Amino acid sequence: MLDETDKKILHLLQDNARISNAEIARQVELAPSAVLKRIRTLETEGVIMGYETRLNPAKLDLGMTSLVEIDTDEKPGSLNIGKKISDLPEVQEISFFAGDSFYLAKVRTRDPESHSELIRKMGELGATQTRTILLLKTIKDTLKLDF
Repeated sequence: MLDETDKKILHLLQDNARISNAEIARQVELAPSAVLKRIRTLETEGVIMGYETRLNPAKLDLGMTSLVEIDTDEKPGSLNIGKKISDLPEVQEISFFAGDSFYLAKVRTRDPESHSELIRKMGELGATQTRTILLLKTIKDTLKLDF
């Protein structure tokens, strides 16, 4: 169970994963060694899953973002095809869901041609039908959790 200090530490790390241990300690009023111990415990327990650097896709020539609904013929719940599709580098996120399709993938590509190539690869991996929703403008994109 997380106490208020753990929550403060997590909020600080969500706002800036590069914040120094000393700065966290100052803000939560603990010794740096105590903060480090708490962070390591949060990592070990899987509360903190990892650290990533967020990149600007447009600056890397990956300006086309879309959501792709993916149908398959696999048994419901097997997730085999979804796992294979998740290995494609253009796929940022893939979820198995209840609805008309099996999976929903968030993908980033350069242009319509590279998107078509991605859809072809999905077909080779077992997708029987796809529907693409082209995102024109992202209004909010965050990994922060409010708790």
